[in-house]
Amino acid sequence: MDISKIDILNKKFSSSLIGYRKQDVEIFLHDLADHVGSLAEQKMGLERNLKVLEEKLDEYKSREQILQDTLVTTQKMTDDIKANAQKQAKLIVKESQAKAEDILRHAHKRLAQIHEDISELKKQRAHFEIKLRSMIESHLKLLDSQDEDSVLLEEAESKLKFLQKG
Repeated sequence: MDISKIDILNKKFSSSLIGYRKQDVEIFLHDLADHVGSLAEQKMGLERNLKVLEEKLDEYKSREQILQDTLVTTQKMTDDIKANAQKQAKLIVKESQAKAEDILRHAHKRLAQIHEDISELKKQRAHFEIKLRSMIESHLKLLDSQDEDSVLLEEAESKLKFLQKG
């Protein structure tokens, strides 16, 4: 049973000759009503505070849930970013290896071509040396034959001079 301050103040007792002194009862009831009224106001204030605190608690729980959801989402995003970064790194490494192999293949082809060119140049040099030796030898033979012709010509001139003197 809930008794309020007003209930206590409005309570009327029947009078009897032998009963309590009316003034003492009224003073006590008045004091009791004040105390019950104070307790009721205190109770209402506590209930308001409780309601405010419960609302704040609900808000904090909501915020906590949002933060947990955000944290989970962030963790998933971080994991996804890491996984994508690893995939991209592997792809970049594979592409780099493929390019390096391609460069090496081209370098080997170029090296083989250079070796072929060097071999061809050596053949050309040998052929040129043979032709040059042949030309030098033919020129030497020509010079030798001219020397012989010169000697014959000098002999003929000296015979001619001898004949002219005589």
